[in-house]
Amino acid sequence: MEQKKRYKKGFILGKFLPPHLGHLHLVRSAMEHVEELTILVCTIKKEPIPGILRFQWMQELIKNARIVHVTDEVPSYPHEHPDFWTIWTTLLKKYIDPGTEIFFSSEDYGFEVAGRLGIKHILVDKERSSVPVSATAIRNNPYKNWDFIPPPVRPYYTRRIVLTGPESTGKTTLARQLAQHFNTTWVEEFGRNYYVEKGGKLLIDDIINIAEGQLNSEEQAIKQSNKLLFCDTDLIVTQIWSEIYFNSCPEKVIQLNTSRKYDLFLLMNIDIPWEDDGTREFPHLREWHFKRIKDELESRGLNYTLISGEGHQRLQNAIEAVTELIQLT
Repeated sequence: MEQKKRYKKGFILGKFLPPHLGHLHLVRSAMEHVEELTILVCTIKKEPIPGILRFQWMQELIKNARIVHVTDEVPSYPHEHPDFWTIWTTLLKKYIDPGTEIFFSSEDYGFEVAGRLGIKHILVDKERSSVPVSATAIRNNPYKNWDFIPPPVRPYYTRRIVLTGPESTGKTTLARQLAQHFNTTWVEEFGRNYYVEKGGKLLIDDIINIAEGQLNSEEQAIKQSNKLLFCDTDLIVTQIWSEIYFNSCPEKVIQLNTSRKYDLFLLMNIDIPWEDDGTREFPHLREWHFKRIKDELESRGLNYTLISGEGHQRLQNAIEAVTELIQLT
């Protein structure tokens, strides 16, 4: 028989910038005491992670509580406004349920909040002994605190790395090797399989399908990734292939290309022999293709590293470039 809860209604508030396992510990502790829990996700526009994203994360993480997104542009700390406590007391009364009896927090300010509302307060794990992490620590170094980040939040901090370059420059092999080295996932080139399925006969509208398929594959793979996601090609390459085949590219693909963000591009040099795998058609365009990709990366100010060398040396050069990215994160 489930034990009767001590209180009917209670609430928690936070920025959840981002949500972490300490927040989930606070929620679980609160649920041990109350029948109905309200969680206020309080966000303002200037904060580094979009408020709607934090609200959606909390909705995904907490299924048996009422999640409320509070977007009022109010001061965050008492020193920011002389009427700070009056503003916040009014705001909280607006969003919490009538009859709320108790407030849960991990900070001493919780006593002030509860006192002004005329309710009780329970302080949970103030010293962070149960879950030794903070949102600030995660923002400062997500990799060091990776184990404290819930799975739905991890893709936000996952670094996306693209292997780009002309035909037969080792992108697929290297993507697979890098994923194995860094113990994470990689995304195959969607267009290659699509091309084979179509028997090599593409229409210009197929370019849109390829672009959307590539992005969808990335979004599925990143959910399983471990800090890094390696992408065997991107929409820069898709756009250029459209230019090669059709002398133009659908506007939708161009828009998707320019709006997509990656942390690092590994540009494969054309210093290894061209090999025919049955789908490659343009050995005579290698130099033009390489320059076209390089010019696109540079004109858009994208972060890229040229990867040269054969065999193990090519892999080692790529590992060093990715390791440098991680260290700078």
